[in-house]
Amino acid sequence: MAEDTDDDLETVVAGAVTMLTLTVAFGLLFAGVPYFWVAFPVGFGGLLPMSVGAAQRYRRRQETDSRPARDGDDALVTLRERYARGELTDAEFEEQVERLLETEDPETAREQVAHEREQADHNREIE
Repeated sequence: MAEDTDDDLETVVAGAVTMLTLTVAFGLLFAGVPYFWVAFPVGFGGLLPMSVGAAQRYRRRQETDSRPARDGDDALVTLRERYARGELTDAEFEEQVERLLETEDPETAREQVAHEREQADHNREIE
């Protein structure tokens, strides 16, 4: 459904540029300008491809900006790949997956890291 909307934007832009080009070209023809034909290559050869390209770029930027960040999914994929390559043991993999699930939002992750640092400092003091 989103693709239909994207195609609609490009279709509207192409239609608008086509109508503008034809209006200018035939307006110049009826005004008696001998070089009215220049409006066709300028409009269809220059303005039309640039405007459709701009519409496509706008669509891609909107898709990128509206796409939610999925860092957790990327981290999980990386963990799975490392596990599949044998870089992690079963226990290490499960521990890191649990940690990922516990720290899904950035604030929880910061708290978790701070807590682990405090634990590490405390353990060093005991030793």
